[in-house]
Amino acid sequence: MGKKIQLYDSTLRDGTQAEEIAFSLEDKLLITEELDSFGIDYIEGGWPGSNPKDAGYFEKVKKLNLKHAKITAFGSTRRAGVDADKDVNLKMLVDGNPDAFTVFGKTWDLHVTDALKISLEENLEIVEDSISYLRGQGKPVFYDAEHFFDGYKHNPDYAIKVLQAAEKGGAEVLVLCDTNGGTLPNEVSEIIEEVKDSTGVPFGIHTHNDSELAVANSLIAIKQGAIQVQGTINGYGERCGNANLCSIIPALLFKMGYEELRERIKIDKLTQLSNFVTEIANLKAMNYRPYVGKSAFAHKGGIHVNAILKNKKTYEHIEPELVGNSQRVLVSDLSGRSNIEYKAEQFGIDINSKDPKIINILQDLKELENAGFVYEGAEASFKLLMLKVMGKSPEHFFINRLQVNVLVNDETITEAVIKLETPDGNVVHTAAEGNGPVNALDNALRKALEHFYPCLKEVKLVDFKVRILDETVGTEAKTRVLIESSDGENSWGTVGVSENIINAAWSALLDSICYKLLLEENKK
Repeated sequence: MGKKIQLYDSTLRDGTQAEEIAFSLEDKLLITEELDSFGIDYIEGGWPGSNPKDAGYFEKVKKLNLKHAKITAFGSTRRAGVDADKDVNLKMLVDGNPDAFTVFGKTWDLHVTDALKISLEENLEIVEDSISYLRGQGKPVFYDAEHFFDGYKHNPDYAIKVLQAAEKGGAEVLVLCDTNGGTLPNEVSEIIEEVKDSTGVPFGIHTHNDSELAVANSLIAIKQGAIQVQGTINGYGERCGNANLCSIIPALLFKMGYEELRERIKIDKLTQLSNFVTEIANLKAMNYRPYVGKSAFAHKGGIHVNAILKNKKTYEHIEPELVGNSQRVLVSDLSGRSNIEYKAEQFGIDINSKDPKIINILQDLKELENAGFVYEGAEASFKLLMLKVMGKSPEHFFINRLQVNVLVNDETITEAVIKLETPDGNVVHTAAEGNGPVNALDNALRKALEHFYPCLKEVKLVDFKVRILDETVGTEAKTRVLIESSDGENSWGTVGVSENIINAAWSALLDSICYKLLLEENKK
């Protein structure tokens, strides 16, 4: 298709209205640079009149060396009874000196009469005056027709009059907003078909995800002729979020034929962009996000894995590398021989496809999963299991004695005692305190081993998760412990399961240390 689609990102404004997101000014500047590098056309920096942080953003963003993106300032139409050039919010938009303005106004007559409590005619004047004033600054103005679809369903004639008022004011794009996120795709299609020729101005689309339809509604609007699509990275936004640009953009390029995007955006950096914004927002990544999620191209069932090894297209709608993601094969009690062969190749373990040890690994895997182990987030433990079954597990030390003492008095003191032996006969008997049993065990094990294996000083515990597997039996329930570790270059997950939480944690901790020693050994 020859039509150019304007990619408009509202993460820094709409995205910040999501629960648990609070970007600092520095965060917003970092995200701006990342969006620009990816190839986003318009970045909505915020509402200059709403808070000092957004006002500061428009001062500092001018110092960035942006290569592509234009910065837009967001705000409302003027207040009733106030001239546009006297309106404080509009003046702050102008003072922000952005590359373009986005101004929203009331399109649903219910909001005009019940929220603003003004006449329908006065609202039309407000929309036209506000846009005309901003156009007088010599910059593009986009009009966000707030609640457009709800407004059209309630009073179609008036909704169109609002668009025409915005056109008279000089708006360059009329953005149709599904602000409450309740419009169905067929409604979006039908309404756009009825209104798209009511003005001579191109239209855009801005949807919310309250009915899990924001992406679908955006794509339908584009198919109907929208030239601008607004959304946020990862779909962050108020309530259920906004249209997710990380799903919209690859759909446009790979499924709807918008090849012109290939020259403008770095589509193979999409997963990186998604992860970057997630990290800056300090949120946990959602593995199940389409295209960019960790699980988007993860395969677990044995039949699926067997098929993708022959042809990826059997169970993948696009090649994951196109969006910077990667294929993953998971191991579980659903696994078949193909899963084990795939993991062996991934881990660099030499095993013949007809080797009976594959069946032994599968049997152990199924028994351990039945006991409560999971290896989808603990691949280091699974690699160690494979090596053990194959008789290739390296032996770096042997535990002879392990003891944990907890003294509860005015203050709680936890001590771990470890006696171990290295393969060359060195015996170490040591103790260490910690701020809990796991920390004490970690400290004691490191104290015993770091003299022989200095690389263990690099290992840091990144995350520690505890899961009760059967809450019906109370404190006697099995406990699963997942530990994520890192040495600054690599990250790995390990798992332990036991009715005794200390044993479960110790098992996961021991695997973490053993895996680091395996990594170091493979360097040689």
